[in-house]
Amino acid sequence: MDVTAVNKPEHRELYQKRIPIYPKLAHGIYRKIKWALLFILLGIYYIVPFLRWDRGPEVPDQAVLADFAGRRFYFFFIELWPQEVYYITGLLMLAAFGLFLATSLFGRVWCGYACPQTIWTDLFIAVERIVEGDRNARIKLERQPLRGKKLIKKMIKHSAWLLISLLTGGVFVLYFHDAPTVVRGFFTGHAPMSAYLFTAILTFTTYSLAGLMREQVCTFMCPWPRIQGALTDDDSFEVSYRGYRGEPRAAHKKNDSWEGRGDCIDCKMCVAVCPMGIDIRDGDQLECINCALCIDACDSVMDKIGRPKGLIAYDTGRNRKGAARGKKPVFKIIRARTVLYGVLVTAISGIMLYGLITRSTLDLNTLRDRSPTFVRLSDGSVRNGYTLKIINKATKPRDLRVLVKGIEGIAIKAVGLDSDGKSIVVRAEPDKVRVVKMYVTVPKDVVKTLKESAPVSILVEDNDGSEHTVNKTVFLSGKR
Repeated sequence: MDVTAVNKPEHRELYQKRIPIYPKLAHGIYRKIKWALLFILLGIYYIVPFLRWDRGPEVPDQAVLADFAGRRFYFFFIELWPQEVYYITGLLMLAAFGLFLATSLFGRVWCGYACPQTIWTDLFIAVERIVEGDRNARIKLERQPLRGKKLIKKMIKHSAWLLISLLTGGVFVLYFHDAPTVVRGFFTGHAPMSAYLFTAILTFTTYSLAGLMREQVCTFMCPWPRIQGALTDDDSFEVSYRGYRGEPRAAHKKNDSWEGRGDCIDCKMCVAVCPMGIDIRDGDQLECINCALCIDACDSVMDKIGRPKGLIAYDTGRNRKGAARGKKPVFKIIRARTVLYGVLVTAISGIMLYGLITRSTLDLNTLRDRSPTFVRLSDGSVRNGYTLKIINKATKPRDLRVLVKGIEGIAIKAVGLDSDGKSIVVRAEPDKVRVVKMYVTVPKDVVKTLKESAPVSILVEDNDGSEHTVNKTVFLSGKR
């Protein structure tokens, strides 16, 4: 097959125009896995915003929603408030260390099968193949002048790409707004301006990255190829050409002897199917995304010529070196780096799970008045003011009681609320923040026993005592 790897050292220049790549359709187990993941992941992306989850009245019923206006993040039964951003931090750490673990075990498997750039590029290439044909037909079409059938096919292809890009950008916006409402309003001009803006931006980026730039994003824009070198070692599985078995390579004709030569017949099918346009036989390369399509291509050729499969396969550097010396393969899954990443993933998962299980539906933020910091009343008693922000994360209203502890003889009252001097009764609406202006007064004889600043605890609890939360603050006595 007439094909050359785009990254051959002898063809490289400091500034070089992109060499177009026309990947041939591969057939085999890895291609089937990639098709399955493409449909599953795209299905999840496009469907999830329309899933509903009942959380009660006056609360969004979208299953997954980043509600910036309401300052909430909803994920099915989980609801995160701004104060709980540490869960997002934990999730990002979990994703990072999970990716580190997968890379140390299987190389760039994320890049080959689940990266959004790979998924959408794969989809765009599939559309291109449907409209223009497979590799040879596309190359032949590209050499023709831009008129007639070529012009029509190009228009159909790019229109399909733009439609996919528009759907991609539009669906992304739905994760930040109520999906049915935005869809209904989008084409009538009643959707939020941010929906149109970000749909346009993401339409442009999807079309550019997946349709026009493709492999250049992975090679030049993405930092991951450079980072992976620090995460893999000689025991990491990577798509590998087994040179000890394939060399010396040469063309082969039917009934020719296999004596004195390798199994590689230099058909270059591995190069033809590669979406990155590289030759896996050149060894480990930064551009390789471990998609394994070259394995499918090579295995099909081995079947046709009656040689064993696995000339190109997932293998480790240690085993390739050992096999060349006649040693048996040894697979070391458990090693220092995989244990470290595994422990970190397990620990972070455990901490987050424990936090979610023991998570309180009641929270309190206390702000002490700064001006004035205290007021001395006519009877000699001292009063401090506090603003309480009581957060009811439950999906039903609740009656709460507020108490202040730490100083004897304290009297409390709140603006617009009933109080017996010792406690305040507060009605908190579901999924809302109730703001309470509270005044704490300490008698004159008790003030004399206090220092300038005395610690106090503000307790908010359900009337039945089933749940409570405490904030520690200080009471300023006015002493110097």
